Amino acid sequence: MSHDARPLGVFDSGLGGLTVVRALLDLLPHDDLMYFGDTGRFPYGPKPAHDVVKFSLEIVDLLLERNVKMIVVACNSASAVALEPLRQQLGIPVVGVIEPGVRAAVRATTTGRVGVIGTVGTVASGAYQDAAARLAPQLHVTCAACPGFVEFVENGDVDSDQVHVLAERLLAPVKEAGVDTLVLGCTHYPLLARTVGDVMGSDVVLVSSADETAFEVRALLDIQPGGTRRTNRRVDFVTSGDTNVFRRLAARFLGPEVERVEAWSWS
Repeated sequence: MSHDARPLGVFDSGLGGLTVVRALLDLLPHDDLMYFGDTGRFPYGPKPAHDVVKFSLEIVDLLLERNVKMIVVACNSASAVALEPLRQQLGIPVVGVIEPGVRAAVRATTTGRVGVIGTVGTVASGAYQDAAARLAPQLHVTCAACPGFVEFVENGDVDSDQVHVLAERLLAPVKEAGVDTLVLGCTHYPLLARTVGDVMGSDVVLVSSADETAFEVRALLDIQPGGTRRTNRRVDFVTSGDTNVFRRLAARFLGPEVERVEAWSWS
C-alpha cells in the first residue's frame, strides 16, 4: 500500500482522535488524511454499544465514499465495540487504538502492574482486559472509568482545581493497585497528562496509544521511516457539530493544520 495515493480515514466521537492525527501527520509526511469528528453525537462513552457500532458504520460509509485506503478508529469507545464488526464488513485495513496501547504498556512496565483509565463504555466492554490477556497474559491490569474527563477536555479545562479533585477521586483505584504504568485509554486523555501525572506521581509512566497506533499504520502501509512533508499534502476535517467550535478547539489537540472544516448533518 506504500504507493496508494488515497487518503487515510480517521474518526472519533469528537476531538480526541486528533491526538492520533498529530502522530500520523508526523510519522507519515506524504499521506493525505481525512478526519471525521462526530461532535454532533458526542460523547460515545456513555452510549449503548449497539449505538456506537451503528454510528461507526455510518461514519465509515462516509469515509469510504471519500475513497480512503484505511480506517483508523481513533476512539477507544468505538475500538472497544465496533472494531471487529468493521473488520468483518470492510475490504480495507482497520486499525484501532486499544491493542497498540497495550503493547506500549508491555514495553513500559517493569512490575507487570498496569492501570487503564477510560470512559465508562470502554472500561465496561472489557476490551483492554481482553487485549492484555491475549497479548501479555502476565500483566496484572486494573481499570478505572473516568466519567467527566472527556467533557472537561472538550470544554478546554485541563488543569483547574475541579479537574484535579475529580482526578484524585477517579484515579484512586489504580493508585491503590500500585501500578507503575498507566494507559490513557481515551484519545482525549493526553491533554490531561499533567493533571493525571501529578495525581499518580512521577514514578508512574503514562502511555498514550496515539504514537503506537501511528507506528502500526506505517507498518501496514509498508512505509520506511523518514522523508519530508509533501508540500501539496491534503488534510481535511469533517464534523457533525459546529464547525467554528471544532476549528477553535481542534487547535489545542493538533495545531495550525486545521484549516478546512466541512459541516456534516446526519438528518
